[in-house]
Amino acid sequence: MNTISDSLEGGRVRRRKHSPEFKAHVVAACCKAGASTAAVALANGVNANLARRWVQEAEATADDNPRVLGAGPTSATAGAAGFVPVQLPPPAATPGAEIRIELQRGATKVVLTWPSSAASECAAWMREMLR
Repeated sequence: MNTISDSLEGGRVRRRKHSPEFKAHVVAACCKAGASTAAVALANGVNANLARRWVQEAEATADDNPRVLGAGPTSATAGAAGFVPVQLPPPAATPGAEIRIELQRGATKVVLTWPSSAASECAAWMREMLR
């Protein structure tokens, strides 16, 4: 889709100026789910970098004025604004729960059981054994 005729002025090509409607069409196509900005730009005869700039400008305008493009904050900023840290309690050891480690080398098999309440000591012991 060529929206502008290439006119020569004194033997040189003038910079193309795209209408706001054409830009809005390209931006809308780029914002569709699964759409590639590069593919949309190629199909409309513009550079992918230019199409990306138009999308960024439209997103910035939409952030400033939610009525533009029918959007509020972009999905990237909406996720960051909605982040709420949650404190989780430490996992409670189930009474009687054990850490079970089975080691086998050739015909020799070793089974080690360790209380889960002493998991850090088990980890230290494993580090020492594997040195």
